[in-house]
Amino acid sequence: MTTTANPVERVRARMGAALFAKVGGPEGPAIRARVHETPGPRWFPPGTAIRIVHGDSSMYVGGIRALLLQSLHPLAMAGVAGHSGYRGDPWGRLTRTATFLAFTTFGTAEDAQETVDRIRAIHERVRGKAPDGRPYRASDPHLLRWVHIAEADSFLAAHRRYGRQPLDAAGCDEYVAQSAEVGRRLGATGLPTTVDELQAAIEGYRPELEATEAALDAADFLLREPPIGRAMRAPYAMLAAGAVALLPGWARAELGRDRWATRTFGPAAAGLVTRGIRWGAQATRPTRNVD
Repeated sequence: MTTTANPVERVRARMGAALFAKVGGPEGPAIRARVHETPGPRWFPPGTAIRIVHGDSSMYVGGIRALLLQSLHPLAMAGVAGHSGYRGDPWGRLTRTATFLAFTTFGTAEDAQETVDRIRAIHERVRGKAPDGRPYRASDPHLLRWVHIAEADSFLAAHRRYGRQPLDAAGCDEYVAQSAEVGRRLGATGLPTTVDELQAAIEGYRPELEATEAALDAADFLLREPPIGRAMRAPYAMLAAGAVALLPGWARAELGRDRWATRTFGPAAAGLVTRGIRWGAQATRPTRNVD
């Protein structure tokens, strides 16, 4: 077995392996091999905007921001609280999300469609009533649209601030359009395909949004009670601070987080940790993608 002589590279390799094991889960190596080594056409060619965004370490900040923003829709949050098990198995939920993004962004068209079909089948079974008595269905195109645009806006906002290859205006529009392709396959309708349309879509949901008790509980869990060891609490807090700082002002106010992180500390801290994650992740990054 070949060993790395450089102690810095050994630290880098250990850091990358530990991060991948946490996010990828026990099936991570097999999933990575299938995603990147299986021959066949892909939904999105190499070098396109969605691959640039979803392959960047800024996704960690974007993911936290997306969860906080999504929680502000009472019906979407009721579904998460009632069915996702985010408190009991938060890392499992993260792994499932990462797997979905990997297959739909980088995997073969066949595997990507199978992944979408599986998620749609799960959505069909998720239904119930919010605490205020309103019924919800995870397959509701209107709720799927909110979940999608909150994710797209968050991933793009994080990438524009922390990404290694920030996209120009045309690239940002391309990202919105490409991510909409996946959203439509999941059952969402009326999805925006440009940045301007994305911002208008989010504004259109404002009358429906509020910080319910479940949303505030989720924010406390994400920001104050993260399921991580003591050694990782400081770096995670820095990522979370950046995520909060990137939220629209009205969203921070709804969640009562205006004083939790400032616009100056949050971005600077999250930027530092994102660069560290990127440095470590390069040691385990796949070197090829068979098309």
